[in-house]
Amino acid sequence: MSKTAPVRTVAPGIDRLGDDAVNFYLVHHPDGLLLVDAGLPGHLSQLRDHLAAAGRHLSDIRAVLLTHAHPDHTGLVTALHQAGADAWIHRQDVSTLTDGPRSAMRHAKPERSLVPYVLRRPSALGTPLHMALRGGFTAPPFSHARSFDGDRTFDSLPGNPQTLSLPGHTPGSVAYVFAERGVVFTGDALVTHDGITGHRGPATVCGAFTNDSATALASLGRLAELPHSLVLPGHGEPFTQGIAAATSQAIRNGAS
Repeated sequence: MSKTAPVRTVAPGIDRLGDDAVNFYLVHHPDGLLLVDAGLPGHLSQLRDHLAAAGRHLSDIRAVLLTHAHPDHTGLVTALHQAGADAWIHRQDVSTLTDGPRSAMRHAKPERSLVPYVLRRPSALGTPLHMALRGGFTAPPFSHARSFDGDRTFDSLPGNPQTLSLPGHTPGSVAYVFAERGVVFTGDALVTHDGITGHRGPATVCGAFTNDSATALASLGRLAELPHSLVLPGHGEPFTQGIAAATSQAIRNGAS
C-alpha cells in the first residue's frame, strides 16, 4: 500500500496532501481555506494533523471543490460537510456522490476492462487495492453536494476560483483555475502519473478508469488555451512547464 507522504507546499499558500498515489490540495487565503478534492477516507488524520500544526481545524475549511466523483477524490467529503464546509461538484457527477462510491463505475462506466492492463502489468492491481485499503469503497453516500453546470466563477469563495468543464474521464470532470496564482487543478482530466499503466508525464487516465477517452483528449484543447504556469493534477507530480506544454504532451501520448 502507498504510504502517506509528507505534506508538501507546491506554491505559496497551496499544500499538497495525500500519498504517492492520490493528491488533494489545501488552498490558503486570508478569507478562509479551500480544499480541492477530498482524497480517501484514510487521509483524514493527515489532514487533521496538518491543520492542527497551524492552529487550524476542519471547521476552518469553507468549501471543498471536487474535480469529479471518483472515490479517491471524495473520501473526506462527509467529514468536511459535517464540519461546516460546502461541497461543490458538476451536476453530471452528482448521482455518483448520492449513490455512494460503489456506484462510480456504473454512472461513468469505463470504456475498457481492467483485465488486459493487469495481464500486461500485474502491479496495476496496486491502484484499486490502495483505494480499498484506505476506505475508498466504504465511504457513505453523500447527498448534500451543491452543483453547477458548465463553467462558472465562485465570487463568494476565497480566491474567486473558476471552473472549466472537461468531460471525458467522467461526464462531470472539471478543472479549477485560480487565475491570480497562475495555477490550474486538473483532477484526473490531466495527470502526470497513471498507476495502472505506470506512465509518468502529462496524460489522460487510461481507459480502465475513463468513461470516454476520445472526449477526454478533446477536452484538453480547452486547457491548452489557459496561460497558467503551474499544473496540479489528481495523480502525479506538479507540472511546472505550463499548461500548454502539459496538454501538448498529453495529446501526443494519446489514449491508453
